[in-house]
Amino acid sequence: MDGILTGMRVVEGSAFIAAPLGGMTLAQLGADVIRFDPIGGGLDYRRWPITDQGTSLFWHGMNKGKRSIQIDIRKPEGQDIIKELLALPGDDGGMFLTNFPARGWLSDESLRSVREDLIYVNVLGDRNGGSAVDYTVNCAVGFTDATGDPNSDNPTNYVLPAWDNITGQMAAVALLAAERHRRLVGKGQYLSIALKDVALATTGHLGNIAEVQINNADRARYGNYLFGGFGRDFISRDGKRLMLVGLTLRQWQGIVKATKLEAEFKRLEQKMALDFDQEGDRFRARLELSSLVQGWFDLHDLSDIQPLLTSNAVCFGPYQSFREMVEKDDDCTEQNPLFQTVDQPGIGSYLVPGSPIRFGDAPNLPSLKAPLLGQHTDEILADDLGLGSRTIGRLHDKGIVA
Repeated sequence: MDGILTGMRVVEGSAFIAAPLGGMTLAQLGADVIRFDPIGGGLDYRRWPITDQGTSLFWHGMNKGKRSIQIDIRKPEGQDIIKELLALPGDDGGMFLTNFPARGWLSDESLRSVREDLIYVNVLGDRNGGSAVDYTVNCAVGFTDATGDPNSDNPTNYVLPAWDNITGQMAAVALLAAERHRRLVGKGQYLSIALKDVALATTGHLGNIAEVQINNADRARYGNYLFGGFGRDFISRDGKRLMLVGLTLRQWQGIVKATKLEAEFKRLEQKMALDFDQEGDRFRARLELSSLVQGWFDLHDLSDIQPLLTSNAVCFGPYQSFREMVEKDDDCTEQNPLFQTVDQPGIGSYLVPGSPIRFGDAPNLPSLKAPLLGQHTDEILADDLGLGSRTIGRLHDKGIVA
């Protein structure tokens, strides 16, 4: 089956999350993404989580649908193979995605010498080319200071690499935008996207920068409360925890109907001289509202609560561990077309997601396997570059490829 990007060829040299995720996003849409790694694997080839045998579940998760070639890129002959892949003729080739430093043989000037209309997407740590990862960026843009227990002065990190994920998706968008530009005007280009700039931009989009400059306010910590509206975690009589959200008026009205606390809410509204139809006023009364709602939760088991919330169109979600999600959530099963059980060589059978984009008039590819390291080395050398078996054998013998 062909995906919507079938025919596009992207060469990827990458490690960790953002750049590999950008390449995988394209591969899941049908692009031919050729990932090159050092012989024996790169910086992230053994990154946790790993199996009991030491195989990285992370690496295989980030490289689904790609082709893999092992090359000793320290040697000129290895570098020439990458250049030859980039130089292959055709409008759908000549695209490079990487988070390696753009210097030496990987400089834009060096690679553009083999293909003038090269599209070169370089993922950086910061705009000056410095090293940065999600943890170092997140603490620098204020979110760790606004996250966690409001009674603690300690910063709170989180395990979701949000900026890496957003940057990876934006890297894919950047490549597609540059590819469209090349089709229209015939010119390639070098473009960069920095992890910290993505975080700064998002912070600005969410109003946090303006909040400081215009309101002269630094975001405080509110724990599990939803900032600017009504929302918090609540515990049912049988000890189950739900996140309840009344951000919009409709969501709030659903909470009022489900809990049958309208009279109590009205009295509180009058006492505090607030209007709970306004989300900001619901936030101002979050402590008092939460006390009333928790009192209702104290009287009901989860099996009673969920149907009431659902029938009244309340926005809520259960708190689940990864294990609980995998074992109990219907959305994390093959009932959801996002998933298929895939037999991944070297690991075993498990649920693997495809692209979450569901096209209405183009094929949606099934869940794809990740390659074995170097699985496509000979295929790429022979079929893509047209090298003969003797030449390929010599490259193996010299340790250029594996």
